[in-house]
Amino acid sequence: MQPLNISLETAQKLAKALGVPIEQIMHMPPHILVNKLLELEKKENDPS
Repeated sequence: MQPLNISLETAQKLAKALGVPIEQIMHMPPHILVNKLLELEKKENDPS
């Protein structure tokens, strides 16, 4: 599996937001990364 085609800065921001190592972000399948970002967005938008 190839690493994601994203910049280092993007990988660092994603790693910090998701609380995972940069290496895990770079080798995460794109569909899983999208799901994690959707979960993160739902948490941020949840008023409770």
